[in-house]
Amino acid sequence: MTTTTDSPRVYFRPSPPEPLGAAADHPTVLAFHRLLPGYARTPLVRAPHLARALGVRDAWVKDESSRLGLPAYKMLGASWAVYRELETLFGPFTPGAPPHELASRLGPFAPLTLVTATDGNHGRAVARMARLLGLSAHILVPHDMVRARVDAITSEGAHVTVVNGTYDDAVEAAARLASERHLVISDTAWDGYTRVPGWIVEGYGTIFRELDEQFAGLGARQPDVVAAQMGVGSLAAAVVRHYRAPGRDTHVVGVEPVGADCVLRSLEAGTLTEAPGPHASIMAGLNCGHTSPLAWPLLRAGLSASVAIPDARAKQATRLLARDGVTSGESGAAGAGGLLELLTGASAAEARARLDVTQDSAVLVISTEGVTDPEAYARIMLDER
Repeated sequence: MTTTTDSPRVYFRPSPPEPLGAAADHPTVLAFHRLLPGYARTPLVRAPHLARALGVRDAWVKDESSRLGLPAYKMLGASWAVYRELETLFGPFTPGAPPHELASRLGPFAPLTLVTATDGNHGRAVARMARLLGLSAHILVPHDMVRARVDAITSEGAHVTVVNGTYDDAVEAAARLASERHLVISDTAWDGYTRVPGWIVEGYGTIFRELDEQFAGLGARQPDVVAAQMGVGSLAAAVVRHYRAPGRDTHVVGVEPVGADCVLRSLEAGTLTEAPGPHASIMAGLNCGHTSPLAWPLLRAGLSASVAIPDARAKQATRLLARDGVTSGESGAAGAGGLLELLTGASAAEARARLDVTQDSAVLVISTEGVTDPEAYARIMLDER
């Protein structure tokens, strides 16, 4: 099977998604996040320009361009996973203890270093958490990461190592550094390593607790379709856990770049399947060749469709979201780009039928990041072709 960076691909689940006995959100996740400096509920934005482009009644955007002082949602998963891993190894901690108290508890175990691989946002979040707790951070990045994202990580006081390879190569290199004093905080799982990635998915639950409150406060109905970006699949797994839980019938669609469509390939094959590198999409946070085996069962059971989009769709979505007042980076706009492909592209008629989309439907996208590469964002906004 051959794909090009210009050819979108769509997969529809041949039967309705399975009802999941999904685990409830951990009861203390939101309370924990409220203890972190700068916590505030991120906006839920009505997006009329996106709605018109998609041919639906309402389009909603959960705007994660500013979350806990960082320009992306990743701090939710990273902070919770760091806390739970540290408590497992060095706790128990006092319930409700703020970060400065946790830092003092960790003093006798120093030195401790948090280690992870990243395409940008997750690594910066882990580095920020390390700084809050008085720990060191070692972040491994692929060789093609743009300078602005590397500089953002180093601004948190982290040591950054550039790996001569892809994000997946950086993940393998980070895993090799694990030791009693070097704690790997990865958002993807592998054989024998599932505890931390599970907590990261759990941490993302705060987004959906907030969304339920926001929809209720606006008197708006729950969305009929939710689009979820997929790199290794952790966010999409969290979306499935929430929106395919008992009593909910929202369709969830996964979105990834054409050149890094590991989830779509896995769905087609019925088993975990690699999308070989190099992965060169501008949607850098989604440039992953391997689906997390922890996320895979949820994605396989709960996705109604999966779409791999070219960079042009992400650019179109970035500009469209800007018209609705949402500043979204390339990966952040990918969810909207996926809906644009599904509902206006070559497979639109089938997509609307399979996803039960009408002119009266409501859709939700999560803009997972703000501007993390200012030069790229400026180019996209200037290019109206």
